[in-house]
Amino acid sequence: MKLRKVTAASATAFVLALTATACGGGGSDSGSGGDKITIGIKFDQPGLGLKTPDGSYTGFDVDVAKYVAKELGYDEADIEWRETPSADRENALERGDVDFIAATYSITDERKEKVDFAGPYLLAHQDLLVRADENVTKGEDLNGKKLCSVAGSTSAQNVKDDFAPKANLQETGTYSECLDGLASGAVDALTTDDSILAGYAAQEQYKGKFKLAGLELSNENYGIGVKKGETELLDDINAALEKMVSEKAWDKAVEDNFGPANYENEPAPKIGDIVQ
Repeated sequence: MKLRKVTAASATAFVLALTATACGGGGSDSGSGGDKITIGIKFDQPGLGLKTPDGSYTGFDVDVAKYVAKELGYDEADIEWRETPSADRENALERGDVDFIAATYSITDERKEKVDFAGPYLLAHQDLLVRADENVTKGEDLNGKKLCSVAGSTSAQNVKDDFAPKANLQETGTYSECLDGLASGAVDALTTDDSILAGYAAQEQYKGKFKLAGLELSNENYGIGVKKGETELLDDINAALEKMVSEKAWDKAVEDNFGPANYENEPAPKIGDIVQ
C-alpha cells in the first residue's frame, strides 16, 4: 500500500533532484504531488463524522483522521472521504475501497478476525440521552418509560434485556427521529454510544435541551480499521495517534466536537489498551 507522501529522507532526495535539474537542465518533474489517501467515515453522525450541506466534513473522527493523514504525509486536500456505513466497513477494507476507516468502529474479537485495528483512540460507553430536566440515575429508571433507538440497534435491546425489562421500546429509522420525539415528549430516552449522543446534543438546535445520563452501560473501544495484514500502516497510525495525544491535539478535538454537550469523556486510551 502506498501510504507515504513526504518523509524526511524523500524530502531531502527531492530537494537534491531539484538542484540537479536546475544545474543541468532537462529532466522530468518527479514530485509527489497528486497522491491521494481514501478514508472511510460516517456521513450522518454530528460530532463524529458528518458531511455538511456545503460539502465539508466535520466531527471527532474526521479530526482524528485528518491528523493521522497529516502524519502519514498527506495534506487535507489529498484526502478523499468515503462514506462507510457500519454494515460495509469490513468489506470496504477488503475491497481496497479505503485505506483506513475512522467511523465509531468499536474493536471486537469478531471484527479482529477480519480487519486489523490501530488504537483505540476513544473509549465510549453506551448511555442514555434524556431531557435536561429529567432525573435518570440508573437503567432501571426506564421501566415504564418510552425508550427510543434506531431499528436493528442492539443498544436499546441491551437496556431492555439487562436493565429495564418493562421499558417500552420504540424503534425509528434514524436517530434524528428519536431526537425529535425526545424534544416533543413522545419518548423519554434515546440510547446508543455516549459519544454519538453527545454529538447530537451538541448541535445548535439542541443545546441545553438534553443531557447524558452518564450510566456507562457498556465499553466501546473505537479503533481505526485497516486491511488485515497491513502491519506497517498499522504501526504508523498508532504512532500518529500517540503523537496526537502528546501534543494535546486529541484534547482539542474532544472539546471542539463534544464540548457543547458537556460530554465527560474518558482520558485518551493507551494504544492496545482494550477495556472490556
